[in-house]
Amino acid sequence: MRKLLLSTVIAATAATTAATGAFAQSASDVAKARRAFYTLVNFEMATLGGMAQGKVDYDADLASQSAGDLMTLASLHTADYFAPGSSNEDIPGETRAKSDIWDDMEGLQEKGMAFYQAVADLNEVAGNGLEALQPAMGKVGGTCKACHDDFRAKDF
Repeated sequence: MRKLLLSTVIAATAATTAATGAFAQSASDVAKARRAFYTLVNFEMATLGGMAQGKVDYDADLASQSAGDLMTLASLHTADYFAPGSSNEDIPGETRAKSDIWDDMEGLQEKGMAFYQAVADLNEVAGNGLEALQPAMGKVGGTCKACHDDFRAKDF
C-alpha cells in the first residue's frame, strides 16, 4: 500500500511538470542533473543486468543491494529534471531528451510509473536467485526500452 501511495504521489507531483526548483536552474543544469540521474540508474542496471545475462556470477547480497539502490532512485521526485526548454532541440549536444517529452508529458509519466512498478517488483525478488532475477530484470529493461523508443534520441 505504501508503494502504491508513493507512486501516486510521484505521478501527481510529476503532473505539475517542472517544479519550482527547476525554474531556478539553467536548461544545461537541468539536462546535467537528468543525465546524472540516468547514469546512476544505468550503474545499478549494469550490475543487475550482468548477473541476469550470466556475464557476472549471481550474488544474492549484491543483487539485493543494487535493486534497493535502484528502488531508491526510482522513488526520487524527478519532475524537475524535465523542465521545459531542456530538450535536445533546445540545447543541442547536451541531451538526448526529445522535445516529444513536453508534447506528451502524460505518456512520459505513464512510462515512469511502469518503470517504478517494475523496479518495485525487482526489489522484491532480486535476492531470491537468478531464476527470480532474470524475468524481473527483463521487465525493468522493457520499461527502459519503451521510454527510450519514444523519448530518447539516438544521438546528442
